Amino acid sequence: MVARQLDEQISGRFPVGQRLRVLDVGMGRGTQALRLARAGHQVTGLEQDPKMVAVARESLAGEPEGIRKRMRIIEGDGRDTGVHFLPGAFDVVLCHGVLMYVEEPDPLLAGLARMLAHGGLLSLLVRNGDALALRPGLSGAWADALTAFDTTANLPHSRKDSNEGTPIRLGLDVRADRLKDLTSTLAGIGAPLHAWYGVSVFTDSVADDAEVPGDAPTLLAVEEKAGRTDPYRGVAALLHLCGVRG
Repeated sequence: MVARQLDEQISGRFPVGQRLRVLDVGMGRGTQALRLARAGHQVTGLEQDPKMVAVARESLAGEPEGIRKRMRIIEGDGRDTGVHFLPGAFDVVLCHGVLMYVEEPDPLLAGLARMLAHGGLLSLLVRNGDALALRPGLSGAWADALTAFDTTANLPHSRKDSNEGTPIRLGLDVRADRLKDLTSTLAGIGAPLHAWYGVSVFTDSVADDAEVPGDAPTLLAVEEKAGRTDPYRGVAALLHLCGVRG
């Protein structure tokens, strides 16, 4: 779903066939970075977890030579982009599922914006701080739901997440971000919000061990529609925000 949203933003912003310079900060297993390299873009993946770096490199090693040449992997912290790259070096910067682990995200975001060329696209996937009470409330965990109304910091996050189709269980205490706060931050760093989507509107409340339904395409279509429609997208578990460097 995030991949389709990202492709929509890229195709609406850049000429068809243009080979873009892409930076994926916190690339994890490299699923998104590798997908974009296969599409013909020049991709750099930055990841600080050595295990994830090893997985990404193993996946890249199995690709044809042309794709291997279009993608490079760097082990490093996303907060140190200025150490590795020059300002304005990228057309697209991704930071998916990273901000929830960063106590003070503003310096990271400012650094990412500096990496963008004029008119470049910043794609963020964040935990929705405006919907934290929803899942505990639906499951009857009333004390957790009550706490979630008043904070976005260090709350349990044990939902089934997805790295473009691969289930990941995050049994960690992580923070979240509110849409209005990120809108203000993006404007302040020169990459104002251009579009936003909800991700996992209905499926976030599904049990982690639930079987994939037989009518999965319809389920995905419902999620896709809800992620673009108010008021549903506002209560999604995750938000996909796209800013543009002015």
